Amino acid sequence: MSTFYKKLGAFVVASAMLTSVFAGCGSSNDSGAAGTGSAVPSSGSTAAADEKTDPFMKFDKPVTIHVGQQAYPTQKFPEGDTNEDNVFTRYLKDNFNIEIVVDWSAATGNDYNQKVNLCIASNTLPDGMQVDRKAFLSAAKSDMLYDFTEIFPKYVSPQVKAIMDSGDGIAYEYAKYNGKQLSMVGVDVAPSGQSMLNIRQDWLDKYNLKAPTTIDEIEAVAKVFKEKKPAGNSTIPIAGPDKKSSVYTNFLQAGVMFAGFEPVFAAYDAYPGYWIKDGSGKAVYGTNTENSKKALERLADWYKQGLIDPEMGVRDSSTELVNSGNVGMYFCAWWSIGYGTTDAYKKTPGANWQAYPVKADDGKWYTRMQCPVASYTIFNKNISEDIAKAAVIMNNIWVRDENKLGSQNTSIYWYPLRNSMGALDECETSYKSLIKVLDGEAKAEDFNDPSSPYKLLYNDAKNVTTVVKDYSKDKQLSISNFDVNSPDFARLYSILIGARPTALATPDKLIYSEVYSQTPAMEAKWANLETAEKEMSLKIITGKDSTSTFDEYVKKWNNEGGTEILAEVQKEMDSKK
Repeated sequence: MSTFYKKLGAFVVASAMLTSVFAGCGSSNDSGAAGTGSAVPSSGSTAAADEKTDPFMKFDKPVTIHVGQQAYPTQKFPEGDTNEDNVFTRYLKDNFNIEIVVDWSAATGNDYNQKVNLCIASNTLPDGMQVDRKAFLSAAKSDMLYDFTEIFPKYVSPQVKAIMDSGDGIAYEYAKYNGKQLSMVGVDVAPSGQSMLNIRQDWLDKYNLKAPTTIDEIEAVAKVFKEKKPAGNSTIPIAGPDKKSSVYTNFLQAGVMFAGFEPVFAAYDAYPGYWIKDGSGKAVYGTNTENSKKALERLADWYKQGLIDPEMGVRDSSTELVNSGNVGMYFCAWWSIGYGTTDAYKKTPGANWQAYPVKADDGKWYTRMQCPVASYTIFNKNISEDIAKAAVIMNNIWVRDENKLGSQNTSIYWYPLRNSMGALDECETSYKSLIKVLDGEAKAEDFNDPSSPYKLLYNDAKNVTTVVKDYSKDKQLSISNFDVNSPDFARLYSILIGARPTALATPDKLIYSEVYSQTPAMEAKWANLETAEKEMSLKIITGKDSTSTFDEYVKKWNNEGGTEILAEVQKEMDSKK
């Protein structure tokens, strides 16, 4: 682990909280990016921060911002509204005199990414748009971006600043290039990068089974589910990734896969898709290790036994499969057990999904981590100072008013240039605080702090005693304690059930990727290598190829660019020592 990440790890242990790093990030040394391990100043210029400014000011005259915007075809507007005229744009215009003009929009995913790349290649950036790490660095290297080094600390709200400062201020590292803050970043909570076992506790109770914690125990329970068929002939013991996803995320992706197998690999001390160190400190691609091969062999055996969804990799939606009530187990992050699968409880009353960590045979909990930045909002270097101020203020507004704006009849994804922001330890802190409220040891008003980085905690604390009924500190919370029809159900179930493992225990081993961005050789060669990797893992698990092909894949990977890429990764790792 680099010096920089060792420092973050020390901070985590000292605070008894988990942190993470979110995919889409690059190393802190990307072609002159700030720092390699020193403490990060709280947003830049102290003198600028001392100037009296209003982080929520209304401009005297309209400030118009031209944006490129992701479009969400499945997220419909109320009749009459558009991406330029909706509850969010009207809120900004009426209350802050900020007007949004959408220069172009493209469907989220490949279409949007292609449009972003075209804008950068042709140097035709709108005033602002949201991008990934690769696009941010490309635009920064080409000197296309506005420098927020002075403006951001002047106008950032105390709440946003507190979120940026969480995790020892690590997020500032990724907002910078050559020491200048050339972007505003989205900071996600740590557990979003950690995958847990989600399991039907009611099925366990039906057959007097204990919750499994190791790979062997998971297999034993899956065999019971297969034999007993609690959902009839449609019973699927373990869900797998669908055709839109893959077996695991890699260093360039955010979060974890829904129904991916990251915890199974981690239980073998394997971290596919990540750049890790071998015993001598040299760079290794985590997919190409013997431990990853062992995990693939185990998953292939599960599939052969009929323990994993037979339509894995070709099914339209694993989420809908879980919602159907036919699945006994799946792996995913904290949010999936509530936010991601609300219909699972409505379609199957009594479905008691619970979350547990997956441990290795030695009883230790290993988990992969991610960098703190999930997205980047960049602005054309030629924007006016008023537009730059408005950009910072828009970010402040979203973080402060997310509860209010999120309750409108319009998807939050349509908020212009929305950065998702949460303190790294928000889930753990929220869990412990809400339990205190349920235990009668705290009141909602105790968390009524407008500058708190835990921006949703006060609202959660106000609602928790309404959503959670018949609570007893001596019993584990279950679905029977929750009002499934409450609009706050998904969030509170995700926190109190999904985030419980990370709130109550600290992993024995936290693994970060040594690099989170592309090296020069990856620019031309990574797409083909990534495609081959996805095909290899899927084919081995589903029995289309034997595990003997793994060694052939590794050899081909090295010959088709992997060796060159490894040398570049090693160079980057060495530069951070």
